[in-house]
Amino acid sequence: RESIKFIEEAKFNVPAKGIYFYGPFGVGKTYFLGAIANALKKYHISSMIIYMPEFVREIRDSIKDDSINDKINYFKNADVLMFDDIGAETQSAWFRDEVLGSILQYRMMERLPVFFTSNYSLDQLEVQLSETTRGGIEEVKAGRIMERIRQVSKEIPLFGDNYRNVDSKNT
Repeated sequence: RESIKFIEEAKFNVPAKGIYFYGPFGVGKTYFLGAIANALKKYHISSMIIYMPEFVREIRDSIKDDSINDKINYFKNADVLMFDDIGAETQSAWFRDEVLGSILQYRMMERLPVFFTSNYSLDQLEVQLSETTRGGIEEVKAGRIMERIRQVSKEIPLFGDNYRNVDSKNT
């Protein structure tokens, strides 16, 4: 329902809030992102889906060729930004604060929606983001990111059968 509501509203004006889909593996979270992106395309609204573990690697590599600012600006300005599998990546405090925080802050201020998929609820993600790669805990910094995620998306749980297992049983 929330996906359909977003798409219907986007026909006239892109809503400021996307959706944070969370739940177990294989329930269709990423599928929903693709379906939403395809529906928005019909209304000439561009979207960008970013697989978070790959995004972390890409940003790390872009430091070497000095393209990091261009990439961050590109993600900041997408009509609709979609982060697939947030929380699955191992990220540094620098990435969390300087890259993800920068993108989310801009999108929050400009009222641009962000969609997320995760295996973690928002409360669980906050714990995940507070843990640093050096073994520390940074609750306040993680809280800042979470506040921005809550401003640009609405949390929606998805639970059900693992469709990946269902497909393998039916073949």
